[in-house]
Amino acid sequence: MISGLSNANMINTRFRILLIQTTRMLIPGILFSMCMLAGCRNDPKEIDALVNKGNMQEDKATDVTMLFSENGHVKAKIYTKEFVKNEVAKPPYTDMRKGVNVDFYNDSLGIESTLTARYARYYDKQGNVLVRDSVVMVNKRGERLNTEELVWNQSIRKIFTEKFVRITTPTQIMYGDGLEANEDFSWYRIIHPKGIVQVNKTDVP
Repeated sequence: MISGLSNANMINTRFRILLIQTTRMLIPGILFSMCMLAGCRNDPKEIDALVNKGNMQEDKATDVTMLFSENGHVKAKIYTKEFVKNEVAKPPYTDMRKGVNVDFYNDSLGIESTLTARYARYYDKQGNVLVRDSVVMVNKRGERLNTEELVWNQSIRKIFTEKFVRITTPTQIMYGDGLEANEDFSWYRIIHPKGIVQVNKTDVP
C-alpha cells in the first residue's frame, strides 16, 4: 500500500488533491441547482447524467513520489510527473500517464533494481501496478529487461507479463514470450523462451 509521499511533495500534493476532491463534490449540487433555478424540464435521466458526469471528475497532482513499505522498511519508491486518481471507477485506480520511475530497495535502502515506463496504472485495493509502453527494468547485476507491459503484484512481490520480452546480460541476449520474476528482478524466468544469442560484453547495446 502507499505508505507516504516524499517530504518535498507532501504538502503541495495533499493540498491539490483535497482542492480537486472538494470541487468534484460540489459539481453535482451546482449542476442540479442551476437546473432547478432555471426551471428546466429535464428528464430525471438527464439530471442523473449531469450528476454522474460531475462524479467522474478525477483528482490530479503533479510531481508525486509514493513510498511502498513492508514491516517498516521502504521497499519501493515511485515517482511520476502526473498523478490522476479516480475513486469512482470500479475498481478504483490511479493513473500515471506521463511516465513512471520506480526504485526497488533492499533492507539497507540500497537500490536493487529500477523500472521505467511511459504509463502506469495502480489498483489500490488489489495492490497491482500495471506498467505499459517502453518498459525497461535493470537489476544491480546490469541485466536489462525490455517489454511493452508488466504487472507488479505487491502482495506476492512478483512481476509478470504475457508479452514479448528481451533480457540483455553482459554475455547473452534472451528473448521469448511471457515472464515471471521477483519484484527486484534478482530472479526471473521466461515462460516461453524462443532463443539465446551469445554476445561479447562490448557488443551489448
